Amino acid sequence: MGTKTQPQLAKENERRIRANDKEFNAQFKYHNNYIKTSKYSLFTFLPFNLLEQFQRLANFYFLCLLVLQLIPAISSLTPVTTAIPLIGVLTLTAVKDAYDDIQRHISDSQVNNRKSKTLRNGKLVEAKWSEVQVGDVIRLDNNQFVAADTLLLSTSEPNGLCFIETAELDGETNLKAKQCLTETIELGDRHDLLWNFNGEIICERPNNLLNKFDGTLIWRGQRFALDNEKILLRGCVLRNTQWCYGVVVFAGVDTKLMQNSGKTQFKSTGVDRLLNFIIIGIVLFLVSICALFAIGCAIWEGLIGQHFQLYLPWEHIIPKDYIPTGATVIGLLVFFSYAIVLNTVVPISLYVSVEVIRFVQSFLINWDEEMYYPTTNTYAKARTTTLNEELGQIQYIFSDKTGTLTQNIMTFNKCSINGRSYGDVIDLRTGELVEITEALQSVDFSANPHHETDFRWYDRTLLDAVRSDEEHSHVFFRLLALCHTVMAETVDGKLEYQAQSPDEAALVSAARNFGFVFRTRTPNSITIEVMGQTEEYELLNILDFNNVRKRMSVILRRGDSMVLYCKGADNVIYDRLHGGQEDLKARTQDHLNKFAGEGLRTLALAERRLTEQYYNDWRSRQQEAALSMDSREQKLNAIYEEIESEMQLVGVTAIEDKLQDGVPKSIANLQNAGIKIWVLTGDKQETAINIGYSCQLLTDELADVFIVDGNSVEEVEKQLRQFKESIKIYNRFRPGGFEALDRLNSDSNMDPLSVTMTQTSAFMQETNLPPTPPPPPAISVVTFRWDEKNKDNKGGPDSAECNDLFGDDKRSEDGGTASIVVDESTGFALVVNGHSLVHCLSPELENKFLDIASQCKAVICCRVTPLQKALVVELIKRAKNAVTLAIGDGANDVSMIKAAHIGVGISGQEGLQAVLSSDYSIAQFRYLERLLLVHGRWSYYRMCKFLRYFFYKNFAFTLCHCWYSLFCGFSAQTVFDPMFISVYNLFYTSLPVLALGVFEQDVSDKNSLEFPRLYTPGLKSELFNIREFIYSVLHGAFTSLVLFLIPYGVYKDGVSANGFIVSDHMTLGAVVATILIVDNTAQISLYTSYWTVVNHVTIWGSLVWYFVLDYFYNYVIGGPYVGSLSQAMKDLTFWVTMLITVMALVAPVLAYKFYLLDVHPSLSDKIRQKSLKKIHSRTSSVVRRTASSRRGRRSVRSGYAFAHQEGFGRLITSGKIMHKLPQDFAFPLGLGTKKTQVLHNNLNSADGPNSKTNNVTGHHMVNNNTNMRQNQNQHHSSMADITADGRGNGGDDGRGSGGSDDMSPRAPCQDLDTINL
Repeated sequence: MGTKTQPQLAKENERRIRANDKEFNAQFKYHNNYIKTSKYSLFTFLPFNLLEQFQRLANFYFLCLLVLQLIPAISSLTPVTTAIPLIGVLTLTAVKDAYDDIQRHISDSQVNNRKSKTLRNGKLVEAKWSEVQVGDVIRLDNNQFVAADTLLLSTSEPNGLCFIETAELDGETNLKAKQCLTETIELGDRHDLLWNFNGEIICERPNNLLNKFDGTLIWRGQRFALDNEKILLRGCVLRNTQWCYGVVVFAGVDTKLMQNSGKTQFKSTGVDRLLNFIIIGIVLFLVSICALFAIGCAIWEGLIGQHFQLYLPWEHIIPKDYIPTGATVIGLLVFFSYAIVLNTVVPISLYVSVEVIRFVQSFLINWDEEMYYPTTNTYAKARTTTLNEELGQIQYIFSDKTGTLTQNIMTFNKCSINGRSYGDVIDLRTGELVEITEALQSVDFSANPHHETDFRWYDRTLLDAVRSDEEHSHVFFRLLALCHTVMAETVDGKLEYQAQSPDEAALVSAARNFGFVFRTRTPNSITIEVMGQTEEYELLNILDFNNVRKRMSVILRRGDSMVLYCKGADNVIYDRLHGGQEDLKARTQDHLNKFAGEGLRTLALAERRLTEQYYNDWRSRQQEAALSMDSREQKLNAIYEEIESEMQLVGVTAIEDKLQDGVPKSIANLQNAGIKIWVLTGDKQETAINIGYSCQLLTDELADVFIVDGNSVEEVEKQLRQFKESIKIYNRFRPGGFEALDRLNSDSNMDPLSVTMTQTSAFMQETNLPPTPPPPPAISVVTFRWDEKNKDNKGGPDSAECNDLFGDDKRSEDGGTASIVVDESTGFALVVNGHSLVHCLSPELENKFLDIASQCKAVICCRVTPLQKALVVELIKRAKNAVTLAIGDGANDVSMIKAAHIGVGISGQEGLQAVLSSDYSIAQFRYLERLLLVHGRWSYYRMCKFLRYFFYKNFAFTLCHCWYSLFCGFSAQTVFDPMFISVYNLFYTSLPVLALGVFEQDVSDKNSLEFPRLYTPGLKSELFNIREFIYSVLHGAFTSLVLFLIPYGVYKDGVSANGFIVSDHMTLGAVVATILIVDNTAQISLYTSYWTVVNHVTIWGSLVWYFVLDYFYNYVIGGPYVGSLSQAMKDLTFWVTMLITVMALVAPVLAYKFYLLDVHPSLSDKIRQKSLKKIHSRTSSVVRRTASSRRGRRSVRSGYAFAHQEGFGRLITSGKIMHKLPQDFAFPLGLGTKKTQVLHNNLNSADGPNSKTNNVTGHHMVNNNTNMRQNQNQHHSSMADITADGRGNGGDDGRGSGGSDDMSPRAPCQDLDTINL
């Protein structure tokens, strides 16, 4: 009965929508387009917020305590002492939560009230986004946000194309093309036809897959397949398209953007969680103490107290008939009385103080001028006040790339033409390079009417070469102006480019400014303007870019000449050059290495002159391959490989994907602090890796860069297993390991001062050959220093850095034992593609993935969806129990920001979604360094110091009652005046400890940035943990014991000089209270490292305030202890007792501090000592990427990265992407000249022998290229021999090395930015 049929299951898994039919769609109760990210409403705020606050154990504990204090029989303190602070804390937190939620309401309102044009009753009306329903037909205009996930029906373009920007979804600002069904193009913008459109859409249910959509359109009795290319997603922006119409498929929370946004989570800090645990322990401790005292009281009352009822009468509720019963009842009541008396161990003022400290610390972040960005007039902002100290404990940073690490602005920076480098500015007087800054005057391009005012170029020699008609420079820029897929349009009389990737835009823009202006294109022609002269080229072929080919080419004809222009990765182009260019290649390679070393994105350019006969023959075979139904892609690649050979090297371009200022230095400092950095980006693998090198996340000194790109679970598992083997091999031969040391010691010819070991690695491949022992892998530089061995240092993580920074004071002048210092920059990096990450996050592989990722210095995940970003963060949180921080600037980062312990939003160009969801907002990535290493570390340091002192002073205060209970029959009588107990934490000791928590610092902000290792204690929670808490408790217990026993011994049978008896309870209480306040003052003076005016005022002012308030309370108001303290102070006994007690308490603390400072100094201690001596131990240096000292291990170091997408070439040559209709084109569409038409007609009668000859020729060229690659690969050592497994010859398929399908999943040794073991 409960089983469901297949059709029923199918209906549950599908979604049916009928356009323009509200009644039909209403039956399914689809969500409307209203979104809600806020947590509360006006009516639910009070109950929900209180429920949330009482989930904090402390608040619940104090609520229970307040209830107990309302019972007169057991309470010796007024309920006001607990009620007022508790109400204050609840109110303060509620106001803060209400403010945060109001901001979310405002944001929701702004989005929901955006306007959208919707078709209603055949007319186009303006409606709010929140009013848009599933099934509505809506209109979008150029540069307008898409209101909901929409099926594209018609556009202003002739072929039903439109262009969108997906920055809000994946962070990319390059354009993507979408195309509607050809059957719906006819609807156009005719409202009558659109209103009568009644197509029924059957599609998948709402999900978070951005790149997938499956559906069917039923219209006019026909079924049409729908895919992702016909869907516009909410959050996209319509670009380069006047208008388009679509029918809403998913709305509101069902849209893919909202499905990826994640849920708002309640965030608390590690300190909060530890405090909750400690409070549980303290409550158990109090229950034990109260139970012990209750038993003691019952015994005392049963044995002794019953005889003193005349003086100490029992309460009327106590049964007096049977003594044991009465004693038991008294003991039970005393249990609750002690629970109230001893509650000051954890007073409510602790949480009041914590909230105040966090609140003020947030303002210190907001007011920091060092994190102010004048360009956008933006300050850093703490959007939450509860997570400050967590900033000092971050172990993992998850960062977006586009807009977070980079500005997403590409600039043409340098180039090499015919072996000559351009772009550097040389001082003619000194011959030295001039640093390029904003102050340096750029070259004037105003003579060019098409120049761009924001284009900057500083090397005059290149412009002079172009204007003097230097042949090579003209070929270079002509290639840039012709070999691309950029679209041109004129807007307001100004020529503008729409590029599919920012790289292409930068290259075409550079050619434009140097006088080679791309004007327009049709499917078979390109028009450019060269130095004012128009040139029109017939576009014969576009050999499209893809991630395997890593190059794109165009074949052009002008007049009788025919040429192939090609651009791509340098190693790919180098393999396809003809012989005899060794000198040019060597010089260009030097320039490539220099450009790549500066973190620039490089492309190599080449050309090949073609003959008509050769092209016609190639074209016939290319068309034959294009029409093949079997292995079409492989055949086309082989044909492309054939013509893209024997090329002449033209030059190299170097584009700067402008990093935000200070990114490399910030990342280097954060890594030195012990923080692991992962980059999670929706960008392409090549682009992400190149940025990784630019920002120092990846370096040439890494032992290997692992690339996980498997498409199945089995492939990914195999790759992970192989990478794990590589790590094992590396660790076995790593410097400092026993085997490495044995080999070093056995080498008698070794230079004792410095030894560089450069050995190749073996990568374990599954082969049929018998296994051979692997050679040792790449080892970083090993340096021998003749100094004493580092001694054990209890400074923990500080020790190594201390010895590095300050040297060894006991270093022998003649030399000592040799210690090995290993270059810490060696290690591994991991690059994971989005489709592989799906398998890595699966339960069966996540442990293997984590095992490898945790041993890597850096991890880059490419092509990831917003939800995958959140899943990666959740995985690290769950599996590693690590404190995480996520930073991003777009809506695609929101889910990641919400998932992490700390979310940081960058006020970037992609809107404010990330900022609105974040806990902290900054204007630039570089400010993250200061946010963590300065404010985060200070906040954690201050909070830990505050908590240690707070627990100390409260245990010292509260446990005095415990010692006194031994002398008062466990009656719960207090040793202090009840008013003193009430105001002890509020008036006498609150301000000094607040000043400590707000202003304390061990070292300056400059030193915090200069010595990032200072951050390490926070990573391990060393400053406040269970051990530190127990130490504070024991210190407080010892203080309370001394505080009580010394005055008790002095005053027990004391008599003043004039004969008055001073052994009364009130005098003892007043003396102990006074000494306690003086001791608190002395202790916090020792605790304070950084003195400000506020510290002086609060510390010494609180001491004075105690005497003033005591006098006011006892003499003005008339307290019960009137005269007790003033009489005691008249006697010398009081002063001597106070001096002895305070010295007894302070002396051990001073001795221990001096011992630590002298014998086991921490890094901060050493820095302070150096600062006092005014010796600069280290000067900060700007991090600059330099060429690898191990570059000889690879044939070509590539800085190549090309954010391009396959398929645009086909769109251009088919004419679908054009604004013009086919009849407007200069050349016949698709067939070129009459010769090619004849060739097409005679395709089936191609000459066999000629074809055979051509094949032989092509094969010969492939072999030549293969030999060239073999010669290059000879520079590698046994690694190539082991991994090639007989495949190094390149095979017969013409794809060269690395072309075999069963090769290692990592990139080949010449490939982009990777280093093989």
